[in-house]
Amino acid sequence: MKIDWEVYGLELDTPLRISRSVMSRRDAVRVIVEHDGRHGHGEVVTSTYYRLDVEAITSLLNRLRPVLADADSPETALDALHADSTIPEGVRAAVDAALHDLLGLGRDVPVHALVGVPEWHDTPTAYTIGITTPEDAAVRAAALAGRGFSVLKVKAGTDPERDVAAVAAVQTAAPDARLVLDPNGGWSPDEAVRTVERITAAGVTLAAVEQPIPPGDPDALAWVRERCPAPLVADEDAATVADVRKLAGAVDGVNVKLAKCGGLRPALDIISAARDGGLDVMLGCLVASSLGIAPAVHLAGHARWVDLDGHLLLAHDPWSGIGGENGTLRLSGAPGLGVVRR
Repeated sequence: MKIDWEVYGLELDTPLRISRSVMSRRDAVRVIVEHDGRHGHGEVVTSTYYRLDVEAITSLLNRLRPVLADADSPETALDALHADSTIPEGVRAAVDAALHDLLGLGRDVPVHALVGVPEWHDTPTAYTIGITTPEDAAVRAAALAGRGFSVLKVKAGTDPERDVAAVAAVQTAAPDARLVLDPNGGWSPDEAVRTVERITAAGVTLAAVEQPIPPGDPDALAWVRERCPAPLVADEDAATVADVRKLAGAVDGVNVKLAKCGGLRPALDIISAARDGGLDVMLGCLVASSLGIAPAVHLAGHARWVDLDGHLLLAHDPWSGIGGENGTLRLSGAPGLGVVRR
């Protein structure tokens, strides 16, 4: 089994501002794993938050060459990959995706059939509106609703006054859309409760509030949840199975991101732990191409909330095959991940 890679840039259509950063582009590394004449693909994107740049990613992939060379099948390669905890989750997720792509191609089935979703149905995805003025947020929301988006995620966490006004503006501009609020850990517990109360008092119904406070304090999350009139979802606080088990009873759901947990195999473990703890699942993502988003799309049947819009934020997506442009994710039914190069 051989591994190779290709580096390319991904430009965003509009810079995305969240509570801790502003992003206008990122680099991506396409991972190619060859076995028995077939090629499986995955993608890892650079991330300051996860401390991954192109040099680090390619160095780690080079380290995996002998590991994959010793594997006689995608299954044994997956075992070896996930046995090495020194490989960062984003890189493991990309290789995990390529190996699942190979498995699907070899068995002539889509990846969703390998991850507990025998029948896949078209699924609405949220679209993210970054931190901006209420007026601009309203313009974007109206345009997205016109394109068919029924779920909108509104970034927040810098200024509660602006946050309240922006969410209200989005609700007015897209009255039929379900709204998810994501402060990216930008509020204190008191600010979170007060701000969400003000938003809901203004007549806005929130489908979920995602990680309102900085990670690292599950007790504080539980305190917020007791006072929050909308379902509370942990993101950065829910990276592992152990994290999720500790969150049972403290939140309503957990955000599963493959780049955060290490790929499809660990994601399934986290989803199982969430169910055991009575927690719902959100599927989230980083900004990436359709290749990078596709593995999570195949998991959509396991989720209450689906926020897989990373490819939709790009000026040009070098891959296709998962839809989403009109607010609905659609798979082709082709074996493997089902994405193709444009």
